[in-house]
Amino acid sequence: MDIGDTAPAFTLADETGAPRSLDDLVADGPVVLFFYPLAMSAGCTAEACHFRDLAAEFGELGATPVGISTDAVERQAEFSRKHSLGYPLLSDTGGEIAEAFGVRRKITIVPTKRKTFIIGAGREVIGVVKSEMNMRAHADKALELLKARK
Repeated sequence: MDIGDTAPAFTLADETGAPRSLDDLVADGPVVLFFYPLAMSAGCTAEACHFRDLAAEFGELGATPVGISTDAVERQAEFSRKHSLGYPLLSDTGGEIAEAFGVRRKITIVPTKRKTFIIGAGREVIGVVKSEMNMRAHADKALELLKARK
């Protein structure tokens, strides 16, 4: 999945168990879909909290951060509640969406790569952020890209 590609349509349960479709999410503006390996781990917590801390800036640009991992709905709910994240966390327990986006790993300890897709109208991928080690890079670079498009 790269810039210019059309992101696959999907519907997954969020941290409350409610179904969320990518089409509905992008109807309200760009979606910053960030894949993370494991809720509650140190790196994923740092990444998710950085998105939370920049929520107002994303909001000013009409964009919504959306986290996605293979964690179960209950784990996503605990993660969101513990860190007051305030944006959707989607549960891709089977890893099918991770596979469709090209971020699924073969090893189960770390089931997905840490990668962010900025998705605009029509599910067009308008940006991609790759960084396994710099947890702040995903939100920072997504914000930069969205500001440059205004």
